[in-house]
Amino acid sequence: MIAWPKLSRLSFRTKINCGIVLIVGLITIPLAYLTWRAAAESLRAETRKRGMVLSENLAMRVSDAMLSMDLLRLKNMVDELKKVDDIVYAFILDRDGNVLVHTFKGGFPVELRTVNAPKNGTTHIQLLDDGREYIDDFAAPVVIVGTPFGTTRIGLSRTKAEAGADRLALMIVFYSATAMIAALAPSTLFARRVTERINRLKSHAEEVVKGNLDQRAGPRALFSCSSMLACDKTACPAYGDRDRRCWLTASPDQRGEGPESCRGCPVYAAQKGDEIQDLAETFDVMAVSLKTHLDELRRTERVLKRQERLLRTILDATPDLVCLLDENLAYLAVNRAFAAFVALDPQDIVGTTDRDIFPADEGMAMHDENALVLASSRPSDREVSLRRNGATVWLHVVRVPITDSRGRAIGILRTARDVTQLRQFQEQLIQSQKMESLGKLAGGVAHEINTPLGVILGYAQLLQDDVPTGSQIHADLQTIEKQAKVCRKIVADLLGFSRQAESAKIEMCFNNSLMEAITLVRHAFSLEHATIVTDLDDRMPIIYGDPEKLKQVWINLLSNARDAMGRQGGTLLVRSRLFVADQKVTAWFADTGPGIPPENCSRIFDPFFTTKPVGQGTGLGLSVSFGIIQDHGGAISVESPVPQGFFDNVDTGGNPGPGAVFIVDLPLEHEETIGGPLPAGPMEG
Repeated sequence: MIAWPKLSRLSFRTKINCGIVLIVGLITIPLAYLTWRAAAESLRAETRKRGMVLSENLAMRVSDAMLSMDLLRLKNMVDELKKVDDIVYAFILDRDGNVLVHTFKGGFPVELRTVNAPKNGTTHIQLLDDGREYIDDFAAPVVIVGTPFGTTRIGLSRTKAEAGADRLALMIVFYSATAMIAALAPSTLFARRVTERINRLKSHAEEVVKGNLDQRAGPRALFSCSSMLACDKTACPAYGDRDRRCWLTASPDQRGEGPESCRGCPVYAAQKGDEIQDLAETFDVMAVSLKTHLDELRRTERVLKRQERLLRTILDATPDLVCLLDENLAYLAVNRAFAAFVALDPQDIVGTTDRDIFPADEGMAMHDENALVLASSRPSDREVSLRRNGATVWLHVVRVPITDSRGRAIGILRTARDVTQLRQFQEQLIQSQKMESLGKLAGGVAHEINTPLGVILGYAQLLQDDVPTGSQIHADLQTIEKQAKVCRKIVADLLGFSRQAESAKIEMCFNNSLMEAITLVRHAFSLEHATIVTDLDDRMPIIYGDPEKLKQVWINLLSNARDAMGRQGGTLLVRSRLFVADQKVTAWFADTGPGIPPENCSRIFDPFFTTKPVGQGTGLGLSVSFGIIQDHGGAISVESPVPQGFFDNVDTGGNPGPGAVFIVDLPLEHEETIGGPLPAGPMEG
C-alpha cells in the first residue's frame, strides 16, 4: 500500500518507457535484428557459392552444343535451370555478345546483355535491381580448348534467399512475444492502476463531449482553497473566497500562472501527482475555458444571425443578380433575384457551378471568366448576352475577387444587372442617327442623279425613232432605256428612303389596306406555289396614314416573304389584331421559309443590306419600309424562327419551316389636323 503512492508519483512517460524498453526493446528487437543479419549474411554467401557452381557448371555443359550450334539443346539446358525456384533467368551469349537462347517469355531485355561479363577469364558477380527485387547476376565464361567461346549468365533472386532470414527473424519475434505474454502476469496489477485512472479521465472527457462542462476530474477541484488551513494566503490568489476553487477551476486572472504559481502552496504540494493527474486537472481547466468560450460563441452567434438576416434582406431587396462563389467556382450563396433568373430554388443552387445551371455554351464561358478572375486576382467588368425565351438578355457583370489575409483569391463576388432595355435604347438611338445620316446622303444623291438620268432616258427614247426597228442599234437603245428605268426606280427608292416626298395621310381602314396589297399579289404568288392565308381582326378602327405608302410596305413585306420561301413555295400568314389597352394595331407577316440567321436580324433594316444575289435587290426595300412605319409613329421588327404555335390551325402543307415573322405596330391616335381629331371607333374591316 505504501509503494503505490510512490509509484503513482513517477511520470507516466517513465512508466511507459520502462515497460516497452525493458521488455520489448532490450530483448525482442536486438535479438531479431542480430539473428536476421547473421542469417542473411550466411544465406547471401551460400547463394553466391551456389550461383558460382550453377553458372560454371552450365558453362562446361554447353561447350559441345555451342560447337555444333545445337540451339535446341542449349534451350533445354537453360529451361532446366529456370525450373529452380530462386533462379530468375538464364541465357547464353556467343563470343560476339549475341544472345543464343534465354528463358524470358516476354522478350529479352536488351540492356541486360551488357550489364555483366566475366573478368580476367573468371566468373563475375553483379548485383542488379529490376525494381521488384534484388538479383545476383553470375557471368561465367565458356572456354573451349583455352579459347573464350561465349558466356553463360544466370540470375539468382537475392530477395527470395533473404526471405528465409526474414522468416527466421519472425520466428524469434514470435517466441519472444510468447515469453513476453507469459511475463505479463506480474505487470497486470501495475497496468490496472494506470488503466483505472485513464478510464476515469476518459469518462470525464466523454462528459465534456456531451456538454457537461461542470464535471471535474482532478482531486484538487473538489475543495475550496479556504477550506485548506495549510494554504498560504500570500501565495494563493483564490484564498479567502469560498466560492472560488483552486487554480485549476479559477479564471486565468485569478489563478495567475497556474500550477507554476502554486508550487509553494502546501495544499498543492501535498496533492501533487504524476502526469495523468496533471492531465486530469488540465481537463478541468479546459472545461471551464470551453464553457466560457461557448458562452461567448453563443452571444457571437446571435449577433451573427442578426447580421446575416439583415444582409440577406438587403441582398434579396436588390434587383441585381448577386452570388458568391468559392475557390472551386461553386456557389456558396445567391440572392432571390439570381434564383428567380435561373428558375431554381436557392438551396438547389448552392454547391453547383455555372456549368450545372446554365446552358452548355453560356455555362462554359462564364466558368472560364470566373477562373480567369480567380487566377489573376483582378476584378472584371463586362457586358454579356444570354438567350432567354427566344430573346436576347444583356447583363452588366462585375466580378470582384475575395482574398484572404495573404492576398490569395479564395472566392468571387459576382453581381449582374439587366441592361437589356438600356441596350435597346442605345441601339434605337444609333439606328435613328444612322438612318438620318443615310437619309440625308441618299436624298442628296438621288436629286443629283435624277437630272442626268432623265436626260439619258429621254435621249434613248428619241434616238429609237431615228434608227430602224429591229437593228442592233435599236436593241442597244432599248437596253439603255430599260437600265435607265431601273436606275430611276433605285433613285425613287432612295428618295422614299430619305423621306423627301411629302406624305398624304388620310383616314383609312387598316384591314382594307392589307387586303388591297394581298389582292394585288395573290395571283402572282399562287403561280409560284406561295399561298397567302389571312387572319384579320374585324374590329379595326380608322387609322390616320398614307394608304399608298403603307401599301408599299405591305407589298414589300409580302414580296420578301415569297422570295425567302423560294421556288418550292410555302404558306404566308397575314394576321392583324387590335390592342385597345395599348392603343395600337399590330400586323404580322409570317412565312414558312428557311428563316433569317441571328446575325442578320439586327442588320435587316440597314440601308443597302441584302442577302439576295447581285441584280435582284438593292437592299433599300426594308429600309424604306422602316422609314415609312417610323414616319407613321409606329415600329417594325423581325423574329426568326417563328414563335411556336403561330401557325396553329393553319394548313402549311406539312412543312412549317423555321420561317420568319415581321411585326408592324401602328398607333391608333394621331396628331390633330385643321379639322380636329379623327374618330377612332371600331369599324368592320
